[in-house]
Amino acid sequence: MEDGIRVGLLLVATPQLEDPNFRRSVVLLVEHDIEGGTLGVVLNRPTEVPVDRVLPPWAELVTGPAVVFQGGPVALENALALARLPGEDEPLGWRALDGGTEVARVGLVDLEAPPALLAAELLQFRVFAGYAGWSAGQLRGEIEDGSWYLVPAEAGDVFAADPDGLWRQVLRRQGGDLAFVSTFPEDPTLN
Repeated sequence: MEDGIRVGLLLVATPQLEDPNFRRSVVLLVEHDIEGGTLGVVLNRPTEVPVDRVLPPWAELVTGPAVVFQGGPVALENALALARLPGEDEPLGWRALDGGTEVARVGLVDLEAPPALLAAELLQFRVFAGYAGWSAGQLRGEIEDGSWYLVPAEAGDVFAADPDGLWRQVLRRQGGDLAFVSTFPEDPTLN
C-alpha cells in the first residue's frame, strides 16, 4: 500500500505546528517504511557547536556554516551526516538516499569510515546531531491533521547556505497557496 511518503521528500512545517522542535522546520526524509516508520533530519536548525569540536577529522569537509545542525529531538548524542557526490558510483562509506529523486546524489555518510575515503569526491557535506522519527502511520496522521506539507526536495535544500531562510524559500518555490503561506508572519499576533 502506497502512502505518498517517500525518501527524498521534504516535510515543511505548517504555521499551525507549534511544537518547538519542529516550528518552521524543513525535514528531509531519509528512511521510510510503511510498517516500520519514518526517519528524517531537520535541515534548518544550525547550532553554535563547531564540527571540529565533535568530529575533528571531518571538519575540513563541511559545507558552511561549519557547525553541527540539530537534526531532530531524538538521539541528540548521536551524529549522522549527509553528503552530495557527483557521478553514479556508490563509494565505500556513503549510501545514496534514493536513485529517482532530485536528491539522488545525496546520501548518508558512515562517520566511522576514514574521511579520506570520501574527501576527494564530496561536493557538499553536513553533520547533524539527532534525528526526527515517526512510528508506523504516525507521520501520515500528522500530515492529514495539517501539521506538515509534503513537497519535493532539491539537493541545495540539504546544504542551504542560509538555513534560517529555508522554510520560506521552499514554500515560495511551490507556487500557489504554499507560496502565500511563506509570507505568514513569525508571530501573527503582532500583525
